[in-house]
Amino acid sequence: MRILVLNADYPRFLAWLYRRQPGLENTSYDAQMAARNASLFGVADFYSRNFAASGHPAAEIHVNNPWLQSAWAREHGMTVEPAPPPGAAAPRALPGWLQRAVTPFKPLLRPLARKVGLSPSLDTEAENILLAQIEEFRPDLIINQDTFHVNAGLVRRIKGIGRPILIGQIGIEPSRGEDWSVYDLMMSQMAANVNYFRSLGVRAEVNHLAFEPAVLDALPTAPAADIDVSFVGTVSADHRLRIALLEAVARRYDLKLFGSRPHALPDASPLHRCFQGEVWGADMYQVLRRSRITLNSHIDFTGQKAGNMRLFEATGAGTFLLTDFKDNLHTLFEPDRDVAVWHGIDDCLDGIDRALRNEQSRTDIARAGQARTMAQHTFRHRTQEILGFAEQARARP
Repeated sequence: MRILVLNADYPRFLAWLYRRQPGLENTSYDAQMAARNASLFGVADFYSRNFAASGHPAAEIHVNNPWLQSAWAREHGMTVEPAPPPGAAAPRALPGWLQRAVTPFKPLLRPLARKVGLSPSLDTEAENILLAQIEEFRPDLIINQDTFHVNAGLVRRIKGIGRPILIGQIGIEPSRGEDWSVYDLMMSQMAANVNYFRSLGVRAEVNHLAFEPAVLDALPTAPAADIDVSFVGTVSADHRLRIALLEAVARRYDLKLFGSRPHALPDASPLHRCFQGEVWGADMYQVLRRSRITLNSHIDFTGQKAGNMRLFEATGAGTFLLTDFKDNLHTLFEPDRDVAVWHGIDDCLDGIDRALRNEQSRTDIARAGQARTMAQHTFRHRTQEILGFAEQARARP
């Protein structure tokens, strides 16, 4: 089975990647892809390398990287417009008050945002490059991990190229009004998403995120643990519970917060002094390894279900993780053995205090969490699940 994974990268990550390697945008497709994968950011090539290890030729396409995609097009005889230089001005963010106001309505507003050009999308040239790549690769299975740039309309065009099995993967609240029936299967780490798709008559399954063990071989020597409490990730209007937690932690402990400073954060928030800037890929893993404690708090939409990427990145890196309790957490990790758990803000503060005073307990939990991840939560495990889903889809009439 030939497998193609479609993905997209944050514009801020792309700006960082090309800024740290001047001239990368002028190199070959293979060279740019190698640099992108070597960053270890996100899922890198973790899906395709594990599909390939199971005997299935696989490749990744980063659909919104104009320099990478233009290089492929030129190398395949397509005439394309020159991509703007890396670091060109990004669109201005909405004011913080407006971000907070529209957050509850995002799933309903996305179709309108797409129509008026405010939602991520591919232009005609980028779509044509993607279609040409699919025509050349001729996959039997396509996994679309970016349902914004590669929307349902484009997926229907893709489906006409050899009629591959089409699986969509989404980790945020799905847009309303989208025609999800174009997919043979939808996957999500969020049970609420799976239930939503099934309510529409669309086949859907839970498929959790994971850790790639090869990351540990690619990282430099583990640094000294010089950060008491860290949080690595997004702080936005979609994370009201997370913000409340982190603000309480910041008032009592020396919290180091790694991520972008959001426009939606009020000026009076104590988090402003905690921001250390963004870290991507290998740098992010090194921050985790420098942390005596790293915190986790799921996005509000998840409700009482656990499954975000931080669970697997932190435990896979061998870091002591203090995470929010969720009803299904025990199906992934054993609470207070593999990961430490908090049930509320005051409980989290007490948990930080206990952990900072007990190095042996932190070490034991970190080791148990890493062992659990290696035994059950690697990309090898996840790709095997996906292959099973694909076989079921292929067997259906």
